[in-house]
Amino acid sequence: MLRFIGLRLLQAIPVLFTVITATFFLIRQAPGGPFDAEKPVIPAVKRALEAKYNLDLPMWQQYTNYLGDLLRGDMGPSFKYPGWAVHDLIISGLPATAELAFYALMVAIVIGVLAGVSAALKPNTARDYVPMSLAMIGICMPTFLLGPLLVLIFGFWLDWLPISGWGDLPGDKILPSFTLGAAYAAYVARLTRGGMLEIMSQDYIRTARAKGLPEHIVVIKHALRGGLIPTIAFLGPAFAGLLAGSFVVETIFQIPGLGRFYVQAAFNRDYTMILGTTIFLSTLIIVFNLLSDLLATWMNPKLRHQMSHRSGGQS
Repeated sequence: MLRFIGLRLLQAIPVLFTVITATFFLIRQAPGGPFDAEKPVIPAVKRALEAKYNLDLPMWQQYTNYLGDLLRGDMGPSFKYPGWAVHDLIISGLPATAELAFYALMVAIVIGVLAGVSAALKPNTARDYVPMSLAMIGICMPTFLLGPLLVLIFGFWLDWLPISGWGDLPGDKILPSFTLGAAYAAYVARLTRGGMLEIMSQDYIRTARAKGLPEHIVVIKHALRGGLIPTIAFLGPAFAGLLAGSFVVETIFQIPGLGRFYVQAAFNRDYTMILGTTIFLSTLIIVFNLLSDLLATWMNPKLRHQMSHRSGGQS
């Protein structure tokens, strides 16, 4: 197990290096710069600002300086928030973003697992076709369309829920959590259905039924553990994707999270903020992928046996 973790962490190094390099040079190819504004800046002032942030250096030197600072844990200062370091801005916006991602993940798990199990227990019937059709719609509908639609229905027409904010009014976390989690609920439903259909055809499930066990005991005690393995493997990258994909939802519902800084950084060409957020989210994706693989291995006895056998062979 430790060897597996070590190999995955070693593989993450070139991945992060590629992400850093590509992001560093791509954002500098975008039109404009961090000190461009509607009202032109005095050339002398602009040169002084560029010198302060080392933007007057050759590109290769800016790149190597950034890598050196990053190795020391310094993501640099924000160009648009004077006096703020990038890591401080990330820390200040992360709690709201993480909370939104957690609630959205709960929405995805509850709705997706229930729909997937229900569909798998009655394949090729209305209980299968209806939730899977809704799941396909959920996959195809983007958050920037679903969010305003939910705001229109539940915020304006029915006047049931607040349409903006985070923690200011009762129920203001429901619409953004459902908006962000709906698409992932659709993926979870389809993965759960596929996993459960495969498990329900196994011999030990037929044996459990032949012994006269109630159907709910067969499903909950015997089938779910194996049937949810594909879903468990999906949850790690899903949570990282929820963190990274919350930017649109945070903008729609005016949530003070990390997405606010990232969107503003993109508009303002805040190079260090874009780089820092991208590196942070890329690291989270790698970590959560690793955690989901470890959890899926723990739930699958065959994978545990293969991993222990390889470790024993290596020793």
